[in-house]
Amino acid sequence: MYTPHTARDIEEMLAVVGAPSLDDLARVPAGIALKVKLDLPQATPEIDLIRRFQQLAHRNDGAGYRQFLGAGAYRHYIPPVLGALAMRGEFLTAYTPYQAEVSQGSLQAIYEWQTYICQLTGLDVANASVYDGATALAEAAIMAINATGKHTLLISRAVHPNYRAVLNTYAGGLDARVEEIAAAASGTTDWAQLSERLAQPDVAAVIVQSPNFFGNVDTPDSVVQEAIKAAGAVLIGVVAEALSLAVLQPPAAWGAGIAVGEAQSFGVALAYGGPYVGFIAAAKEHLRRLPGRLAGKSTDAQGRPAYVLTLQAREQHIRRERATSNICTNQAHCALLATMYLAAVGNSGLRAIATENLRRSRQLATTVANVPGFRLAHQEPFFNELVVRVPGRAADVLTVLEQHGILGGVDLGRWYPEYADALLMTATELTTDEDIDALSAALKEVASSAAAV
Repeated sequence: MYTPHTARDIEEMLAVVGAPSLDDLARVPAGIALKVKLDLPQATPEIDLIRRFQQLAHRNDGAGYRQFLGAGAYRHYIPPVLGALAMRGEFLTAYTPYQAEVSQGSLQAIYEWQTYICQLTGLDVANASVYDGATALAEAAIMAINATGKHTLLISRAVHPNYRAVLNTYAGGLDARVEEIAAAASGTTDWAQLSERLAQPDVAAVIVQSPNFFGNVDTPDSVVQEAIKAAGAVLIGVVAEALSLAVLQPPAAWGAGIAVGEAQSFGVALAYGGPYVGFIAAAKEHLRRLPGRLAGKSTDAQGRPAYVLTLQAREQHIRRERATSNICTNQAHCALLATMYLAAVGNSGLRAIATENLRRSRQLATTVANVPGFRLAHQEPFFNELVVRVPGRAADVLTVLEQHGILGGVDLGRWYPEYADALLMTATELTTDEDIDALSAALKEVASSAAAV
């Protein structure tokens, strides 16, 4: 180990702290030191150690369940090329690319990520990513407040509950007021109520999600878009399932001035809930309000392409009172994975995957709706997620399904009391015919038991 201290330096330091030697400085105090020798097993050969860990892994049987979970974290196929490339040491150890001359690879990856997000959302600019979809929404709310000078945020109740919770946490320190717009019985935002609330003079932003938490396409029509503009508010579009952008209208097409969301579906593993990768894109007018950092493309003295950190609008880089956010970093490695995923599957591949999600979710919806006692809660267009009304309590149905080795979805009653008898189910390209058949058979048993009571 390299140390710059001379013997004299060490003597002077020890004299100040009152230790006779470096060994004494590092010695464990007698009061907490072990009194007996550690009883450790003999060293294990590597091949035996691997077998041992495999045995332990097999005790975790969660991987063997048939899954219909979603609610903001989605099970998608991850091409092996992502692991082969993104797990290289030079990517894992890369830090903030302050020195452009030695960070061209990292900067180019960020630039390509931003480009992909702009293409998918239809907006002009995007930043280098943020922590996750929920914090992306909170940062977008700050952008809207700074842009309008207003402090009321109208958010649809059909926006992901976790996103709404994070927004409320941020709002507490922003002198901002968050007001919820009801979700109609159709499973979409109550646009009539929104129009009424826009009459308030202090609305900074209107926040809607599409597909929303119930899986339904939930975009404002042209009349609502004009009403939002007339109120001087910013429409923030939330996309929790980024794969939907391959087949649905981009947020810019339905009036969003800022689009935020979660890109976990692009090659990022579920990983027990994180880390994930949030994105923020915006119209050009909001460029200097973007949080975090933004990479740009230029040319060097020889005319060759060169990438640089063009914008860093946080207090570490500019005067604190002019900082747009105190966000300190981004999920660079997760964004790298997402960028590699998009490059690997390409435009047609991404659309094909999204189309397969649509097909599988329609197959799931049809199958479940044909089981006596079960019905679809909504008739709106949806992506890969749907709400199913069940006989009795949703929590009880999930317990029975788990006994059949099926994770049948999410109990919506956790957040919406009016949906205590409803499950949020998801199908992706990884959902098989056998999965749906097994679910159908288990639901028929549930129906029979309910009928016998």
